[in-house]
Parts: sequence; structure tokens; C-alpha cells
Amino acid sequence: MGTTYKSITELVGKTPLLELVGYQRQEKLEAHLLAKLEYFNPNQSVKDRIALSMIEDAERKGLLGPGDTIVETTSGNTGIGLAAIAAAKGYQFRVYIQDQVSKERFKVIHAFGGKTIKLSEEPVLAKVLQETGGDFVAAIKVLEDQILSKEEGIFFVNQIANPANPQIHSQSTGPEIWEDANGRVDILVATVGTGGTISGAGKFLREKNPNLKIIGVQPGSGSLPSEENPTPEEITGVHPFSGIPDERIPKTMDTSIYDEVIEVETWQAYEAARAVARTDGILIGTSSGAAIYAATQAARRAENKGKQIALILPDTGLRYLSTGLFDE
Repeated sequence: MGTTYKSITELVGKTPLLELVGYQRQEKLEAHLLAKLEYFNPNQSVKDRIALSMIEDAERKGLLGPGDTIVETTSGNTGIGLAAIAAAKGYQFRVYIQDQVSKERFKVIHAFGGKTIKLSEEPVLAKVLQETGGDFVAAIKVLEDQILSKEEGIFFVNQIANPANPQIHSQSTGPEIWEDANGRVDILVATVGTGGTISGAGKFLREKNPNLKIIGVQPGSGSLPSEENPTPEEITGVHPFSGIPDERIPKTMDTSIYDEVIEVETWQAYEAARAVARTDGILIGTSSGAAIYAATQAARRAENKGKQIALILPDTGLRYLSTGLFDE
């Protein structure tokens, strides 16, 4: 018997796990890469999960009600997920968004009725980012203290400190991977933005397999702003979490969860994303390419022959068509 759904909130999660058979064959890998295709969520990214989780958690706690405006800071995908859920539930939505994200992200948020404000357009936020060398955590504190505190009817999501972020990955992403992998996951590979995905999914999977190895992926030095290269091509949504001051690490990141860090440069993420499009017919974004590149390095190790490596691919390549990701 068929099923008719009443809201996109019912469509979040239960994304497929795909073994990258064509890519494995091309790269001559002897481990199994099991890719969690998060672009099968209704708004095509893993952030749909936390958007729904954080909004419904706020509703249950009485922090969000009719007529309120949802506010967040984001590199794009969380903003899209929140804008869509806000539209479905009848809330207004406003997002403070990083300047360098793709044009598609702005357009999609606007399509859902959301309002976007570039960080550079809000003087106090632009100032703190410049003074701290891009400390996003510091900018969020300023946003709360100097801007949002003066408004009423606001629910600030604050994904980097909201426990409903990693919690939903422990409740859904991890169990889905375990079930679809038939209870065999040897290694988990995930990029880190807020840290919610790797922390939540990793927690569940390690409870199932205490010997699970967890690999976190962060940008290489060449893909981060520096004095020599102030505006590099960055891996959107992927941020450093190792080798930086503790105060710059999101509270949603469990720093005890990972066993290894693999650094990936943007060009390496690009190459992996382009390769898997041709070998397996999946169109993924730069952060997904970074996860594939890191998983490939792990798969090449002799000790990982025959192992099952689950990797989380956060979003669709359709959000990167205006970038250089798929340029010849």
C-alpha cells in the first residue's frame, strides 16, 4: 500500500548507503567504501537532520512558538535546511552567512522565504572576524550579545553549541549506517564542520563496535586563509578542529571521539568528487570529495584490506555548479 506524506519533516533521514564499486575498481582499492548519500534528504544535505532536530527540540522546550523568527549563522547547508523547515512550519527565518559560499545557497534560502545577511555586511561581525583571523565562534558570541539580545521573538539555533545537533546523528545517522552495513563497520570517515555528525554517529557506532576506528577530516593548510594566501579556494563547511585553540572548537565536537585526523586540500577534494561522478554516477559537493579522498588514503593501507569503511557524503554537487568544482 502506498504512503502519502503531509510534510517534508517526514522525509528527513533514511538515506541510502552505496558501495562505490566503480571508484574502488578504478583506484584498485581492496577495502569497501560505503558512502552515506546525504543528498537524498529533502533539501539535499546532511544538515536537514539537524535543522529538523533543533527546531523541534526548541518547540518541545517552549523556546520557539508561533510568530517567532529562527536565526542562525552558517556556511550554507544548515541555512537551507532551516529555511525549508521554517517554511513548512510557518516560521520566519534569517541567516548570517559566510560571504564566499556558492550563489546557489543564497538563491535556495531566498526561494524558501529566508533572509540572508552576509557576515561582511554586519559591521560588528566583520570586525570581530577580521580581528580574530576568522574565529567563527567569537563572531557568534558577538552576534548573540550585541545584536540578537536586543530583539524579541527570536530563536537563535546556534548549531555549534546545540546538543540536538549531535544527538540526532546518534539517533538516526549512526543506526542507519549500522543497519544498512549489516552490523559491520570497521572505519568511519567524516568531515568536520560543527562536529555534530562525527560525534553523534561515531558515538553510536562505537557503542556497537568498540574497535571502530574514527577518522576526522579537516582542511589542509593550503586551503585555509593565511598571510600568504588570504583568499584560498576553501572546502565549504569543513573547518579545522585539530591543532587549534580549544575555544575555537565547537561545543558540539567531541574531541575524544576520533582516532586520526586526515588533512585534505581543496584540489584533492575536487579530484575525488570529479572521479566518483564518472565512476559511480553520483554528483557530490566539495566536502563529500574530501571525505572520499580521506577514505581512499585509509583504504590503501595494507591493514585495512577487506574492511568496511563508512564515509558520510554531506551534500549534492548541484550546489557547486557556479564554483570551479566541475570545471574542465
